[in-house]
Amino acid sequence: MNLETALRQASGRLEQAGVAAPRLTAEVLLAYLLGRPRCYLYAHPEETLSEPLCRRYERLLAERLAGKPTQYITGRQEFYGREFLVSPAVLIPRPETEHLVETALAVAAEAGTILDVGCGSGAIAVTLSLETGRAVWATDISPAALAVAAENARRLGADVRLLVCDLTSAVACATMDLIVCNPPYVPEGEAAGLQREVRQFEPPVALFAGPSGLEVYYRLIADAPRVLRPGGWLVLELGYRALDPVRAMLSEGWQDVRVQADLAGWPRVLAARWCGAPR
Repeated sequence: MNLETALRQASGRLEQAGVAAPRLTAEVLLAYLLGRPRCYLYAHPEETLSEPLCRRYERLLAERLAGKPTQYITGRQEFYGREFLVSPAVLIPRPETEHLVETALAVAAEAGTILDVGCGSGAIAVTLSLETGRAVWATDISPAALAVAAENARRLGADVRLLVCDLTSAVACATMDLIVCNPPYVPEGEAAGLQREVRQFEPPVALFAGPSGLEVYYRLIADAPRVLRPGGWLVLELGYRALDPVRAMLSEGWQDVRVQADLAGWPRVLAARWCGAPR
């Protein structure tokens, strides 16, 4: 079987099964199998796949057809123009989260110390470190997730310092100028409505916050004034319909509230500056 035939047959099977972007998925898996860029598949359509490679490609397709995300099969996901390692221990970085990075960079000009809360794969922390040239602290409650973040920081040459803890519980008082967080924000009751790939394969601790989906926002916003220096910023990714309740959590002392929408027009990021509690 040559590459062109293998891709055509794989694309057809994936499309019939309702897998999103079937042709792209077939190409990504075959390129991963061959250790080549996707453009190689188009430059060498007549190249023959050996029988062992055909069997291995079939196993990769079977995993994807069973619902396993392509990123967990290949162990890779691009974020902010860089390739990150991912595993089932971490949430797969989404393009929408790049808006969080952009907002953080916009307010980070005077941020000497930066903290990424619930860092998962480290995509946000590593990106901020590389884009600003500064050290970034990062926390996560999962040691397995921090192991992935550590490897990404090592591979990409980022200065990221990792802490195993729940949110900001291990961070000293008045030590940070910028806190960023993409928290779990899916209400537990909405689990059944998630895509199979998300519901069955991504880590629940990174998805579900509690009955309302707002629980982590409450806890983080309550403790952020302890951790931030006066004038420091808090930048949060927002879940669906989270803007109004999250904004309502910002009591006196929070100023300069900013909201950034994603490409679909949904409020995606909220930033607020801590100016200190009134006397």
